[in-house]
Amino acid sequence: MVTKSYINELSFKLIHAAIEVHKELGPGLLESVYQKCYNHEIKSMGLSFQTQVWVPVKYKTIELECDLRLDVIVEDLIIIELKAVELLHPVYDAQVLSYMKLLQKPKGLLFNFHSDNITKNMRTFVNDYYGTLPE
Repeated sequence: MVTKSYINELSFKLIHAAIEVHKELGPGLLESVYQKCYNHEIKSMGLSFQTQVWVPVKYKTIELECDLRLDVIVEDLIIIELKAVELLHPVYDAQVLSYMKLLQKPKGLLFNFHSDNITKNMRTFVNDYYGTLPE
């Protein structure tokens, strides 16, 4: 059974993985480089994950094929969006929240590797799906 505690514990591991990658590489590289290293970290933790996952868009009663892909989804629960940008714009928050809604996932994490301190530039999101889970 999936619980809030389990998701929070998993989030802690995923944050640790991002810190490890950032500590090793620092800022200034392309997002694709961080993604490969991040994938390696979560794989070494024994977690199941998928990368570059197509996100279906349901509009009214139909499902549309759109060019919409998220960076990483871990244990089919937590959406990870990786950036390597100077500033995190609010549109990135909306992007993660939209992925969470479209895929009905309870939690999302947004990391910006173009930063001196990755934990100061990360964001965590939960939604109604998270709220319905037991403690």
